[in-house]
Amino acid sequence: MSTAAQVRSAPSQIASARLDSIDILRGIVMVLMAIDHTRDYFMNIRFDPMNAAQTYPALFFTRWITHFCAPVFVFLAGTGAFLYGSRRTPGELARFLLTRGLWLIVLEFTVLKFGWSFNLSYSFVPLIVIWAIGWGMLGLACLARVPARVVGGIGVAIICLHNLFDGIRPETLGSFGPVWTVAHVLGAFPITPGVTIVSAYPIVPWMGVIMAGYGFGAFFLRPPEERKKIFVRLGIAVVAAFVIIRALNIYGDPLKWSVQKNLLYTLFSFLNCQKYPPSLLYTLMTLGPAILALAFLPQVRGAIAKPFLIFGRVPLFYYVLHIYLIHGLAALFATIRYGSAPWMFTGLPNSWPGTELPPFYGYGLGTVYLVWLLVLLILYPLCKWFAGVKQRRRDAWLSYL
Repeated sequence: MSTAAQVRSAPSQIASARLDSIDILRGIVMVLMAIDHTRDYFMNIRFDPMNAAQTYPALFFTRWITHFCAPVFVFLAGTGAFLYGSRRTPGELARFLLTRGLWLIVLEFTVLKFGWSFNLSYSFVPLIVIWAIGWGMLGLACLARVPARVVGGIGVAIICLHNLFDGIRPETLGSFGPVWTVAHVLGAFPITPGVTIVSAYPIVPWMGVIMAGYGFGAFFLRPPEERKKIFVRLGIAVVAAFVIIRALNIYGDPLKWSVQKNLLYTLFSFLNCQKYPPSLLYTLMTLGPAILALAFLPQVRGAIAKPFLIFGRVPLFYYVLHIYLIHGLAALFATIRYGSAPWMFTGLPNSWPGTELPPFYGYGLGTVYLVWLLVLLILYPLCKWFAGVKQRRRDAWLSYL
């Protein structure tokens, strides 16, 4: 019997179309995501927060904790795809993933592109996380008839092995270089004299994460207590693998750790793994604790869980709104403070050419956290309203938001 058939024949094993623990975890990482993007637009630093030679503890951990966002977001997108397909035929799943993937790619080039930049110029076109998820869904659409355990196994293999190809540089590949950049390398390349693509989320490593998440979804077929044991053992194993492989300092991340001025800063170096693209160690470091969290989140209820549950039920709606809101607040604050703020209409600050913030601009970390709380307070009633709309109605178009 296929995995999908198993689910359809045993609906009691999945209590609802959406498992609360998945939505809560997704909501947590989305809340953390807003910290990082608030920092991007508001903070006064001009160096990498992960740089052990320049950073300080509060700043380092502010950036480090947000490292969990993208891999967990992508991983759970794969899990969600599996659960969606468990109630439909492989053909229906493939059609949904195909149209959803294409829709996300279009959003990245249009609505999200404008949200990051507040201008209509396409001189620089960033390929970010929604682009990567879109391609991941296209990949899953091609594998809709393949058993989940096989898809998950391929994803794990990609995660474990893609760092073997780190030595291949686009400039050595001639006309194939841009393809390799989009597939595997952080970089930029022109496609016309006036348009440059910025590949921030290369497709192949993130494809591995979403495929692993798809395979992981099959564990939600198990009874709750058995599932909890699996998640605890798997989560501990992944965290242990990170610690052991990172300690060896041989493979799994281009950024080697080194002894720093004291134990704390040596820990910073140890935890500073490559996100662009996500290395094996970066992925282990972030997904291990996330899997562990899924073992215990079913016990989280009440007022503590509710905000995360609401945010996690409307992930794309939240994602689009939070970009526009944070960027809009930054532009408003800067215009009030300086009279004009042209740097707020060029792109995501300090993230691609032409977006450097002026040296006099910015606020301290405390202000960043205050603005972050303001952003969440504004977003919550909007997301609660939209979550209610999705709960009351079953229009097909709502599944794309």
